[in-house]
Amino acid sequence: MNAAATATTARAGFDRAAFTRSLSRGLLLLVLAAYTAFAAGPFLWVATMSVRTTSEISLDHYAWPSTWHWEKFPQAWFNSNYSVYFENSLLVVLSAITILTVIGAMAAHCFARYRFRFNRLMYFVIFSTIIFPPQITIIALFQTLVQYGLYNSLVGLTAVYVAVQLPLTVYILESFFARIPSELFDAARIDGYSEWQIFWKVSLPIAAPALATTIILNTILLWNEFLYAVVLITDEAKRTLPLGIQRFMGDQLEDVGMIATGLMIAIIPVVLIYVFFSEKLIQGMTAGAVK
Repeated sequence: MNAAATATTARAGFDRAAFTRSLSRGLLLLVLAAYTAFAAGPFLWVATMSVRTTSEISLDHYAWPSTWHWEKFPQAWFNSNYSVYFENSLLVVLSAITILTVIGAMAAHCFARYRFRFNRLMYFVIFSTIIFPPQITIIALFQTLVQYGLYNSLVGLTAVYVAVQLPLTVYILESFFARIPSELFDAARIDGYSEWQIFWKVSLPIAAPALATTIILNTILLWNEFLYAVVLITDEAKRTLPLGIQRFMGDQLEDVGMIATGLMIAIIPVVLIYVFFSEKLIQGMTAGAVK
């Protein structure tokens, strides 16, 4: 009798444990579903508006498209100058990302692997610039670019993007470079590698996940950047995508349909980057000690 009672109690306890796990899993899935709906809802809303006209949107903001106006995309691309905006954004972002990756990796490698005077002080000064809001740098950047003849130029905007994103890039990469075992560098020196060769042939290949993380983050941030571009760029032919979207916003009338189409043109590259490289981003953010 006692054995039967014990078995019954054990089964009841097992059932309760299974029920608790199922309940926890269900709650987690519910939270994930709610967050997905919260995050994807605005994207789907803009996607449906991008194939509707402004008059259709005015009648019902949330209605499903009765007629899918796919012709709006070629109209926006060819007739509304979006091809120029896209090319400008692509040129500026790719140039800034290339410079950021090379300079940021070099600086992070030096801070992490070499001990020199004021090492931590210089690193702290660079890192501390992250906490300052970008608005306080606008006037100084404007005056500097005007002084050097770089105002209202894509070169000047690229330089600003590099300066703004460099502290974050160095911060992410420095912590990764610091975890690389020093034995690897000692072995490379024994094999006759110079410090320059060690950086290119040892540090960079090992730091590939962290480099991918900084590239993805910087690309997403700079592709959508608006504040510096709107202050430092005035010519129509030099506008980036965020500025091009603003072109359809006026004091009296807003072409909401074309704004949504322009937003989709700007959003699609970011979505594709996340879809194809999200795994690399996660690997870089969660990378542990290098073995």
